[in-house]
Amino acid sequence: MSRLAVVLFNLGGPDSPDAVRPFLFNLFNDPAIIGAPGPIRWLLARFISSRRAPVAREIYAHLGGKSPLLELTHEQASALEGKLADRGEVRTFVCMRYWHPMSDETAAQVKAFDPDEVVLLPLYPQFSTTTVGSSLKDWHGAARRAGLTAPSRSVCCYPTETGWVTTQADLLRQALAETPGPARVLFSAHGLPKKVIAAGDPYQWQVEQTAAQVAGAVEGLEDWVVCYQSRVGPLEWIGPSTEDELTRAAADGVGVIVVPIAFVSEHSETLVELDIEYREEADKLGVPAYTRVPAVATHPAFIDGLAALVADTLEKPAGSVSPGATGERLCPADFRQCPCATAVGEQAA
Repeated sequence: MSRLAVVLFNLGGPDSPDAVRPFLFNLFNDPAIIGAPGPIRWLLARFISSRRAPVAREIYAHLGGKSPLLELTHEQASALEGKLADRGEVRTFVCMRYWHPMSDETAAQVKAFDPDEVVLLPLYPQFSTTTVGSSLKDWHGAARRAGLTAPSRSVCCYPTETGWVTTQADLLRQALAETPGPARVLFSAHGLPKKVIAAGDPYQWQVEQTAAQVAGAVEGLEDWVVCYQSRVGPLEWIGPSTEDELTRAAADGVGVIVVPIAFVSEHSETLVELDIEYREEADKLGVPAYTRVPAVATHPAFIDGLAALVADTLEKPAGSVSPGATGERLCPADFRQCPCATAVGEQAA
């Protein structure tokens, strides 16, 4: 009987207040996040993590002192494993980028399972060099160190995958039915510095594709916009910002329905930034209504979509990296950081 390992990738988060600073250090020490030479990046990561740790601890205090992301990702992994049970002996594994279990730990677990095939499945629907690219590059190094030789295939993105879009549309319809008065839909995604996009990263384009697909699946939805949250530091970031869209909604006298269009699980950016900070800002501005659509979590259609991605990816050649839905490159040619234009494991950081 064939043995299949499916590795689910996500950002990770601190599992205690003491883990906040080292988690932040790992984040800012990633060359995909700060592109400075190694020694300089290490010093910058140490400085930034020290400065940001107290604020981050206050954020995670709202969540019991830790991120819920690992537990929620395990729930998704378990649901997906159940969906794939008819494919032989299947085991799902969780791999986090900046806190445990990280690539070396998970690669050792996969090696012990001794699979015949491996599918690498990021829980980032839209590709960015700062997320999927970084995770896959780190994984391939860990797999080599672990002596993991089973052939692997990678999903790089799935911004318009049917299950993902169907789930977002279903949750949005529920929110629209529960929100009084006219409301504008804010498809809110984590932002990126403009220089990352200017270098050919397709993330913003893919986020826009997701939003357009979801909006098109909700009958009669016309008032919607894509915006970006979580801006930090002095660099110029892509926009419009979610804060600016709250201001515009207040001026127009319409409520807002906020959809986390690039997150599949609840974590600090949804449970604190969207649910607490932006809600307070909306109240202060006088936005008539504020509704937040939940993350897709283990919604059956989303899990079905992930299972379909695994099945489709297994039909691709060993060593391939491809998007979901079509299996062919989605991004226009000018997005030169698209992983379909580079070798597996060598995505630009």
